[in-house]
Amino acid sequence: MTVVDDPSASAGPSADAADTDLDAARVLALVDTLLADHPPATTSTRDFLGAQFDAGLAWVNFDEGCGGLGLPPSLQKLVQERLGRAHAPHPYAANPIGYGMGAPTVASHGTSEQRARYLRPLFTGEEVWCQLFSEPGAGSDVASLATRAVLDGDEWTVNGQKVWTTLGHIARWGMLVARTNPDLPKHRGMTYFIVDMHQPGVEVRPLRQITGEAEFNEVYFTDARVPDANRLGEVGDGWRVSLTTLMNERVSIGGNVPPRGSGLIGKAVDLWRDRGLTDGATRDQLMQLWVRAEVLRLTNWRAAQARRVGTPGPEGSIGKVAFAELNKDISSFNVELMGPAGMLYDTYEMVQPTLAMNFEQVPQKVFLRTRANSIEGGTTEVMRNILGERVLGLPGEPRVDKSLPWTDVPRN
Repeated sequence: MTVVDDPSASAGPSADAADTDLDAARVLALVDTLLADHPPATTSTRDFLGAQFDAGLAWVNFDEGCGGLGLPPSLQKLVQERLGRAHAPHPYAANPIGYGMGAPTVASHGTSEQRARYLRPLFTGEEVWCQLFSEPGAGSDVASLATRAVLDGDEWTVNGQKVWTTLGHIARWGMLVARTNPDLPKHRGMTYFIVDMHQPGVEVRPLRQITGEAEFNEVYFTDARVPDANRLGEVGDGWRVSLTTLMNERVSIGGNVPPRGSGLIGKAVDLWRDRGLTDGATRDQLMQLWVRAEVLRLTNWRAAQARRVGTPGPEGSIGKVAFAELNKDISSFNVELMGPAGMLYDTYEMVQPTLAMNFEQVPQKVFLRTRANSIEGGTTEVMRNILGERVLGLPGEPRVDKSLPWTDVPRN
């Protein structure tokens, strides 16, 4: 007879493993049912994504009824792998900001009514989202923003200007941080809102880029009325809520885990093969870029496994920095492979695209577009400050205005 002093200690790991296996089997069974009932080849994107949300396979770690099953987030990888093999649509393509940043913010800080109202149409792409953080005088230092929101009854009156608003021209909802108490230090006294981009008092103007397109916009608020029911989080808690958006933004931009050898590095390999290049120097350049792309992919995969529900840690900044620099280097290499043809660009016609960072475009356009990767979602310099302070434990830069009331901080 074997005596066990602590039966729970012996049974715990195997019981946990059994639970994990059951959860995985449940998820895969739901995916199989989804694919059987809604074949991607014959189902519209919106209908397929709606069925995926209703099955709890949008974000398995979210609550039931909110696109999830209340299961560990690691199981989402099973969903994406199985759906990827079936060539099912992905919500990121049509609504990158809503899917990558809006959804985790609403899930973490929204009321039950807000989660029920916003998450499903966000996931299906029926309602595109945009981000309203940066201002002409508040880019890298978002906390210095000046857009004001003043409470008037059960509504807020908003006045101010935002800039670099990706896809603002097609967005239905905007994530807005505005100053509600200017007498507090700049990181306090801000409040987070979900704004109707189609309402009176909201004007969206295109910003033409080096590609000729206007993917970015500037947005003006003139006495725009925002219901208090559209407030996300508590009054004055906007900085804490915005950190959820910002951290998820960096993961969304630089933290994806694509298939091995895909994306820009895949394009580089194709260009190299198509041109029949055999010189060792060019091959060495290509291999160095390929290794960097694979290291980034594996690093992001490891970070994705470590992430839990809520605000990601500083690992998002690691992926974002590496992603920005690598994209610029690969796109430059691709243009060089094209020789004199790399200098040719078909058109600088001003159009407003419906996709952000479309890497399937011609190499010349991708080369121009990737210049923005080191600016959007936090500049590379800001990301390195975050990594130095939060990961390496280095002293922070002097911040003489951190404890001053916002009204006393000098501004341009």
